[in-house]
Amino acid sequence: MDYTTLYEELKKKIRYHMGRYYDDDSPEISDREYDELMMQLKALEKEHPELVTKDSPTRIIGGSTKREAGVNVEHDVPMLSIQDVFTKEEVSEWVREVKELHPDALFDVEQKIDGLSMSIRYENGRLIMAETRGDGLVGEDVTQNALVIKDVVSLLPEAEEYLEVRGEVYMTHESFEKTNADQELYGKKLFANPRNCAAGTLRQLDSAIVKSRGLSMFVFNVQKGSTSYMTSHAGALEKLSGVQGMKTVPSKLCRTEEEIMEEIDRIGTMRGRLPYDIDGAVIKLDNVAYRDDFPAGSKYSAGHIAYKYPPEEKESIIRSIELSVGMTGRINPTAVFDPIRLCGTAVSRATLHNQDFIDELGIGIGQTVIVYKSGEIIPKIKGVNKEKAPEGGEVFRIPDTCPVCGFPVRREKDSADLKCVNPECSAKLMKRIVNFVGREAMDIKGLGVESIKSLLDQGYITDISDIYTLHEKRDELVKKGLVGKEKNTDKLLEAIEASKQNPPERLLTGLSIENVGRTSAKTIMKHFGSFEALMGATLEELTNVRDVGEITASSIYDFFRNEKIAALMKRLGEYGLNMKTDESLKGDDILAGRTYVITGDLKNFAKREDLVSLIESHGGKAAGSVSKKTYALINNDAASNSGKNKKARELGIPVITEDEFLKNLGDAT
Repeated sequence: MDYTTLYEELKKKIRYHMGRYYDDDSPEISDREYDELMMQLKALEKEHPELVTKDSPTRIIGGSTKREAGVNVEHDVPMLSIQDVFTKEEVSEWVREVKELHPDALFDVEQKIDGLSMSIRYENGRLIMAETRGDGLVGEDVTQNALVIKDVVSLLPEAEEYLEVRGEVYMTHESFEKTNADQELYGKKLFANPRNCAAGTLRQLDSAIVKSRGLSMFVFNVQKGSTSYMTSHAGALEKLSGVQGMKTVPSKLCRTEEEIMEEIDRIGTMRGRLPYDIDGAVIKLDNVAYRDDFPAGSKYSAGHIAYKYPPEEKESIIRSIELSVGMTGRINPTAVFDPIRLCGTAVSRATLHNQDFIDELGIGIGQTVIVYKSGEIIPKIKGVNKEKAPEGGEVFRIPDTCPVCGFPVRREKDSADLKCVNPECSAKLMKRIVNFVGREAMDIKGLGVESIKSLLDQGYITDISDIYTLHEKRDELVKKGLVGKEKNTDKLLEAIEASKQNPPERLLTGLSIENVGRTSAKTIMKHFGSFEALMGATLEELTNVRDVGEITASSIYDFFRNEKIAALMKRLGEYGLNMKTDESLKGDDILAGRTYVITGDLKNFAKREDLVSLIESHGGKAAGSVSKKTYALINNDAASNSGKNKKARELGIPVITEDEFLKNLGDAT
């Protein structure tokens, strides 16, 4: 292969992985593998400078603007990258180069936090804008999301006419584990690591979600400010921390090359014990004025470099493979190997993900595997040392029965996951109950996750029908305080009783049938009218329902053919739950094929759910964000400059008021 072809292919490959990392928050390769590709490209460009193009990944900043969290905004100060180095010799070379020109130079050595970069602008002491890095010149306005991050200061104690700081938004291991537990609980996709989770969260449209996930932030630089902030970097951080109350990145001021190396080593030894991920150490010139003497090009900011720690890897022997079942029924294989120490902590377990991963690496009991820590914290298996393979060793196979209940497991379509098919599997019970009482299903307020756990642990709930017998244990519940004191317990019991009158599509939504959500449940119940008719429907009858395909039809058919489910439905009927659709509320299909997005304050409806129900009763759909598939955006402030209004105008989608929607609906009916 000639150098030109190799160069173009390498650029294309790096651009693809740039997009996966910066834009999709879903990288397919490790940071180290990405760094190695960049090093290959830099070496090729150094050897053949005639190949270098303006769009080379070595010349541009990774990332683009996505218009999800807000509108695009041009940075007042460009948000550039830091040049990475991978050996201490390179660090020494850079320090000596600086010292030759400025013998009195001091250096600030900081932890390189693994998260998402964000700048915050203040005018007269008040936060006026927060923005993501984007492509370095244009980012996204995420002000509303920034305001709910606990470490972000919205009002400066000591007002400045103008101050702009830059920091790293990240997620602690504790917040990450809680978020992923919630994702699994609600049957949503898990995040790969804290960095991806933080990046995806900051771009959310709903700041309530941002707040619930507990993002954190370290400020690591002053982008623009008065002279008191733009002289000494360490002095600026100290003032931000001491006077303005900002949380600044852990750092140490060093004078000599030896001190710098000692601090790099110190950070390296503690990285496995930190409550958050770091991916290196940043060495910065403390004297801000000196930085312009060391320009680093259009991509990198001047006056600092980032030392990337080499990944630590060790070998160990797999002694057993344990199987567990998640709340969605997913079978989770975990390798248990001889304990080893990585990044300062003992490691003896690592997930094997799924059967495809096991087959690809050839993993089996007795095999010697190579283990590393992803993001310096999560143990992962990189590969198998085939030279040390045991005689007669076999690749592990996940059994075709559930390790908890013994029912068959089935591989999901377009997925590598194996799931237990038993809807009554005890491992799924927690998730099923959370879904059942949720807002889109039976909407039983007061029965949260912690209360459900307590009721399960104490044996008060063994399936969802037991919720409707809790009133019989009222005095015991009050005495034990499982759902609160007397007042809260009575409120909960009242909510449970009231839920019996919910329309039957809410009950269908709450049954956790695979592929049946709130919208499809309404369509199904509108078609059949009662649970009796639905439970007796054939596969052919189910597939004749609008928007119900073969997979969904099979899920419904199999679900109601289970004897335990039949008994459950009988109990729910005996407890007085509504099992039949009110004929007067069945509606029509005049809005079929139309998807509406609702935003802003309403004046004709007490709750947004009421307008959503009206749309759905006429065959339409309601979505949370504007896209090409949106039929119209309903907003009483149609002339506003909100993010959704702007997106609708860009896509040529009508923005209508509530009254216009109701008039159009009235004309159609």
